[in-house]
Amino acid sequence: MLPLPQSVLFCCDHNAVRSPMAEGIMKKFYGSDTYVQSVGVRNDMEIDGFCIAVCQEIDVELSRHRSRSFREMEAWGDDLSSFDLVVALSPASQRRALELTRYFHLDVEYWPIMDPTGLGESREDKLGHYRQTRDQIIRHLKDRWGEPVETR
Repeated sequence: MLPLPQSVLFCCDHNAVRSPMAEGIMKKFYGSDTYVQSVGVRNDMEIDGFCIAVCQEIDVELSRHRSRSFREMEAWGDDLSSFDLVVALSPASQRRALELTRYFHLDVEYWPIMDPTGLGESREDKLGHYRQTRDQIIRHLKDRWGEPVETR
């Protein structure tokens, strides 16, 4: 297990499912000692309702999340070089992060997290796939930084 970084950026394709989950869960587990944000390669979707539902089950509130792209993040003043670690949760976001970070000295990690969108027929099936994604993120967080401190 490694010490918590000062700042982490989670990224995925749309900033609507995986990266907001990772951002919210990390904030809940490890508190405010680490600055945590999330971003997508594109911003063409709002936060996913199933994502909100499965995170509410573990007291992580995502309904106020606003999706944003790498481009918007930079326009809003969050410079990529200010992050100690970028965690890519999809192949496309890993490629984009590596492109953007070749000018900066920062670590990019890839966590292969399942994209649950479009999986399952019934509402319960869909929720099951989203729970799998949430639980994959939780496993990666605990493997990387240990058991949660649950500060909020």
